[in-house]
Amino acid sequence: MAQAHEIDYRIVGEEMQYVEVELDPNETAIAEAGSFMLMDDGIQMETIFGDGSSNQGNSVLGKLFSAGKRLLVGESLFMTAYTNVGQGKKRVSFASPYPGKIIPLDLMRLGGTVICQKDAFLCAAKGVSVGIALQRKLGTGLFGGEGFIMEKLEGDGMAFVHAGGHVFERELLAGEILKIDTGCVVAYTKTIDFDIQFIGGIKNSIFGGEGLFFATLRGPGKVWMQTLPISRLASRILSYSRPGNRKEEGSILGGIGNLLDGDGF
Repeated sequence: MAQAHEIDYRIVGEEMQYVEVELDPNETAIAEAGSFMLMDDGIQMETIFGDGSSNQGNSVLGKLFSAGKRLLVGESLFMTAYTNVGQGKKRVSFASPYPGKIIPLDLMRLGGTVICQKDAFLCAAKGVSVGIALQRKLGTGLFGGEGFIMEKLEGDGMAFVHAGGHVFERELLAGEILKIDTGCVVAYTKTIDFDIQFIGGIKNSIFGGEGLFFATLRGPGKVWMQTLPISRLASRILSYSRPGNRKEEGSILGGIGNLLDGDGF
């Protein structure tokens, strides 16, 4: 018997998406602070300690330990629960924090567990556990882009994660290997073997422009990937914001244009 609440949903939009969750009476969705967009009258908001799943345990110490683990993946100790306390179906919507796509994950159909990058979680049906996944391999932890700790979603309900740019998925057969930039990995099922591989060759390492390491994912299992990691977007914006580093793309003036508008060379 399913432990998580059974919620219906629809994802709206193209590049700035939001997910609309439909709740029957007494059904509840949980979400991170800051993801809420709008809701119908008759939905009650409540701040809860942790994720409200049975994995927290009933003791105060168990709840504290479970919620405390969320700090390690960049999440807060508290989440917000949205419960339909009215009559009939009610809707609540949650928005992605940056341009990209929202990925629906039916954990029951995905083996009960999905590992995803930190800060990827958006919302879920109550009963889904939001915890941590420690990387077993030293190389993965040091050079995986997300450190030793990633986010682990467990349960049998619906969960939603967000990613940057365009999102696509790939089903890997047993023994099939996919090599990908570490920051482009959004999520994968628990049957995937995730590791980090060094890019050989001194010229590749120094002049390749793609970093020294990439991720290798070995099947069987499913992988979700993004075309624009938020870290890459932030790095590019930061580089353009520095005085003298702005590139006048498509302009014959180049640095002269910077000088004329007061930015200098």
